[in-house]
Amino acid sequence: MRLRPLQAALKRRLGRADVLAEMVRAVNASLEPERVAEAVVARLADWVPAPGWLVLAVDGGGAARVMAATGLGPPLEATAASVAAWVMRNGEVFAAADVAADRRVPATEPVAALGLPLGCRGRTVGAVVAVDRMASGAAPRLTPGTQGAVLALLEPAAFALESALRIERAEALSVTDDLTQLYNSRYLSQVLRRETKRASRSGRPLSLLFIDLDGFKAINDTHGHLFGSRALVEAARVIRASARETDMVARFGGDEFSLLLPDTGSDGAVAVGERIRERIAATPFLEGDGLSIHLTVSIGVATLPDVAASADGLVQAADEAMYWVKDRGKNGIHVAGS
Repeated sequence: MRLRPLQAALKRRLGRADVLAEMVRAVNASLEPERVAEAVVARLADWVPAPGWLVLAVDGGGAARVMAATGLGPPLEATAASVAAWVMRNGEVFAAADVAADRRVPATEPVAALGLPLGCRGRTVGAVVAVDRMASGAAPRLTPGTQGAVLALLEPAAFALESALRIERAEALSVTDDLTQLYNSRYLSQVLRRETKRASRSGRPLSLLFIDLDGFKAINDTHGHLFGSRALVEAARVIRASARETDMVARFGGDEFSLLLPDTGSDGAVAVGERIRERIAATPFLEGDGLSIHLTVSIGVATLPDVAASADGLVQAADEAMYWVKDRGKNGIHVAGS
């Protein structure tokens, strides 16, 4: 009912050149997918009187991701996401008076919804969904002319979103280790220098862990490099799962890994290191290949400003602490300067 009297005026508005120019400027103001999606929602919310909005797209890893959501709690967001997924699969407009009663989507919230595809280059790259807070007497459909105008205006938004996602994927590949999918050493160096400056300004501690797999060379020598690579992937998975959300995990090179721990002193860093050491020691590696190999780790810990005042100094201190463990029997943790 709210849509019906607005459609003629909306069609005229969307046909104006300045509205198209505004949309193009808004969606190209950022290269971040989330910012592009937020710009789309901001424009659509001005045109269509719906209290809740969601934009869904497939990221570079092939997973559906909510790029923007506003006016939705968790239940409504799940409902809107299921509508968006249907729109992306079918490349069609979705309209339902009561989504909970609509067999096309697995949703439980009794709300009205309108889903629009974000299409470019002949394919659907995302979907935007408008959600009311209750069911309606009729599906919230747009007239053919108004719907065509809206979809035409969303096309530059779809191009901008696709480009932002491509750039995001390219950047992710440039900072990721091909084998383990952890960050690579080059990106670690960039982040370490940035975090070192931030820690120096704020006076907050910054810790770095160097982790070396003890006895890893024996896997390559005995079973070959293919099995060695698989063991590295498994070790990376254990280390990533043992770290905290705020920690940055990287493969430094070979069988060495690094963890950067912002706002963390030596005691907190040792706790993280000990958790990693225990889980690596308890993991039977290469079980899927019919083997059961046990490894240990030597871990060096260095904390700024305790033992270093620069990024290079922190790396050197953590490396030396790690070799201190290696030289004294391995399978342990040593804090630089202790």
